[in-house]
Parts: sequence; C-alpha cells; structure tokens
Amino acid sequence: MLYTLAGGGTLCGVASLVLLIVSTATDFWMQYRYSGSSANQGLWRFCINHKCHTHTMTVAFWDATRAFMLLSVLSCFAGVVLGLSAFANGTKSRRVRTGGIALCLAGFLALLALAIYTGVTVTFFGKRFLDWRFSWSYITGWVAIILAFAA
Repeated sequence: MLYTLAGGGTLCGVASLVLLIVSTATDFWMQYRYSGSSANQGLWRFCINHKCHTHTMTVAFWDATRAFMLLSVLSCFAGVVLGLSAFANGTKSRRVRTGGIALCLAGFLALLALAIYTGVTVTFFGKRFLDWRFSWSYITGWVAIILAFAA
C-alpha cells in the first residue's frame, strides 16, 4: 500500500515539477491592452505585439515572486528525486517522508509566490489597465500547487 501511495505521489510530483518550470519560464502570467495593442507579461519579460523585452524596473514583488517560484522548483525537484530514489532502493519510509515534506514545501512556496503576484496585480495593474486578465502561465502555477500538495 505504501509503495502505491509513494508511486502516485512521485507521479504527481513529476507533473507538478513540469508545470512549475513551465509557469516560471513563460511570459503569459497576465494579458492586457497597452495603447490599443495586445500585451502580455511574465516574471522575466513583457511582450507588446509579439516583441518581448526584459523588465527594466526592479520591483520588489517581481523579485519576491521569482525567488519563491525558483525555490519552489528546486524543492519540488528534491522531492521528486527523493521519491524516485525510494523506488530504486526499495521503499524507505524516511526518504518517502522527506520527499513528501519537500513537495509540500514546494507547494507552499509556489502558493506564497502566486499570492504575492495576485495581490499586487489586482491592486496595482487592475487600476492601471482596464482590459486585463490572468493568463495560462499563472493558471498553470495554481494547478502545479494543487499537484504538489496532492503529492
């Protein structure tokens, strides 16, 4: 029974890791209209009419969101490695437990990152841009959180 639960947890952890990497690396956290043109932004760049530029201003919420997302990816990777190593050597409850803790930590760090981003986006960008919405990279991050906690 423990072997089956560890396998399901590791599978959820792998899916969460892939989604966290995709969410962190892509530029579609928010979409909006800027001077009549379609625009989108991620944690690292913003794009207007398919021309992308790096963020030039250093804003604390972007730095915090980036840091928590990167720490979440690293923690999720550690949890997946611990989960897979438990299968290679036979299920050891200490490795499985430590991997589960790492995956829960990954979910918590990603939750913190997305909460910071959500709060600032709604209060700041929601007032600056009239026609805006969260996009698929942002939603992928929330799905990754659910999978990390399920793992």
